[in-house]
Amino acid sequence: MEKETPSAVARRESASRRVWQLAWPTIISNLLFTLVGFMHIKIAAGLGTSAVAAVTTGHRVFFLVQAILMGLSVAATAMVARYWGAGEVARAEMASWTALLLSLLIAALLTVPVLVVPESIAGLFGLDPLTTTLAARFIFWLGMFNLFAAANMMLATALRATGDVTTPLYFLMVSSSLNIAFGYALAFGLGPLPEMGVAGVALGGGAAGSLVTLGFLVFWWRGNFALKPVKRLNIDWTGARQLMRIATPAVTEQAVVQLAFLAFFAIIADYGTTAYAAYGIGISLVAFPIVIGFGFGVATATLVGQQLGAGRPDRAMTTGWRSLRMALIAMISLSIAMAWYAEELATFMINDPEVIALTVVFIYMICLAMPMMACDFALAGALRGAGDTRFPLVATLTGILLGRLLPAWLCTMLGLSVYWIFGVMLLDYSMKAVLLVYRYRSRKWLDLRFEQHPGPPL
Repeated sequence: MEKETPSAVARRESASRRVWQLAWPTIISNLLFTLVGFMHIKIAAGLGTSAVAAVTTGHRVFFLVQAILMGLSVAATAMVARYWGAGEVARAEMASWTALLLSLLIAALLTVPVLVVPESIAGLFGLDPLTTTLAARFIFWLGMFNLFAAANMMLATALRATGDVTTPLYFLMVSSSLNIAFGYALAFGLGPLPEMGVAGVALGGGAAGSLVTLGFLVFWWRGNFALKPVKRLNIDWTGARQLMRIATPAVTEQAVVQLAFLAFFAIIADYGTTAYAAYGIGISLVAFPIVIGFGFGVATATLVGQQLGAGRPDRAMTTGWRSLRMALIAMISLSIAMAWYAEELATFMINDPEVIALTVVFIYMICLAMPMMACDFALAGALRGAGDTRFPLVATLTGILLGRLLPAWLCTMLGLSVYWIFGVMLLDYSMKAVLLVYRYRSRKWLDLRFEQHPGPPL
């Protein structure tokens, strides 16, 4: 076996160190975000199984809105990181400003239906009347704060793309704490506050997060970060078209994923509120190892974009592989621990024996899928950081349609138990992982180029 040269060892260790330096704050940020969803479910568990199902439904609708905005954030990461890596600060600032304005416009459009027809949206899940009513209230109140959530996401994305991953973390720590506290207080009517139940979880949490977002924007507007605001309503339309060109496949991917998840939720709802609640609790629990992989994906996208912007494709390739190895170690380790304590975790969340039994099975299934999910996060993150957002879309469509929805539908037609529905998730993630590894090894994504234009109006 050929011995590595000192320079090769140094490059490998440097790649790992840079991935970790960017990944750990992002991982903690996403763990905090996940903790909020976890605590929303825990608070709802004190209100009954229908409340858990309602919050699960509300979160899924909220994630649909957020996922579409995440598609735009993927494009913003690719452009800002590449400009920043090339030392073109003015272009990076204009790209982030353009992405922020576009995100507010998209969020405003997506907010209209959740405020006007929340009952109709909740009714799509086929739940019982009580759960549907509770879900509609949750959807309405959380939708009131979509614009603040969009602004927070895009500003945090832009800062992370420049390598500043700690600033968004500080604000999220405060936001998460207040979100949980306010949500609990309004759910149960602590002190002078009214007891609002499920609606209180959404209103309290959304209001708390919005207050912190305002502070985040004020700090940025005053020039306290390395990335400065443009402070003008005009948009760099060439850059906007470039953003949308890169974002369209990512937005389509996220929209398809979330709509497919809605359909998957509807299939599970056919098995009753108990199975639906178990799925919601299971998702809130296994989200912790999942967001660790997401953190490595964000770090990889940033570093790959910066390396390509600096003209170092080989280092970009190395970064992706190192990120994958690190994501595999972290996600598999945590999933083993979760599987070992699956029953204890499920019991902590709710005291319904039937829900507990179903939740344990779900945890086992999703933990088996963790290695494939690590491939998804790390390698898809690298592709998106290079601006290759179309192939992850193809991989996602293949997995979600052929590996999840079609087999799940066949299981219901054959009258199989809900355990089979949980099991089809393994096929979804396996198909996606195989396709992404193939694309990454082809190196074709390294040849993508951004349009060159004179630059943003100054």
